[in-house]
Amino acid sequence: MGWGLFLILLFAISGWAQSATPRPSTPAQRMSGTAAPPDDDDETRDRIARDMAKKANVERQAALKADTDKLVKLATELKAYVDKSNENVLSLEVLKKAEEIEKLARSVKEKMKGPN
Repeated sequence: MGWGLFLILLFAISGWAQSATPRPSTPAQRMSGTAAPPDDDDETRDRIARDMAKKANVERQAALKADTDKLVKLATELKAYVDKSNENVLSLEVLKKAEEIEKLARSVKEKMKGPN
């Protein structure tokens, strides 16, 4: 029973020691044993950040286009509802449509401001 506990502790300690050893981050670095210069890492991070920002802008622009198309559709529907009503009747549908347009317009405004 004492030997079993000893072997378990031995394996646990050797596994811990191996996991505590730092390793290079790329296969090329492991083969050469050298680390990449910090400038390469900074350039890579900058490029990735620019790519992500560009992708986010493209997605934001597509969402803005879809939302403004929907705004045009809703405004056209609102006009049709108003044209059908008269000065004595205010349709509940007209109010709902106007509220929907207002919410969407605020959303478009926020998207136009961007992530800042």
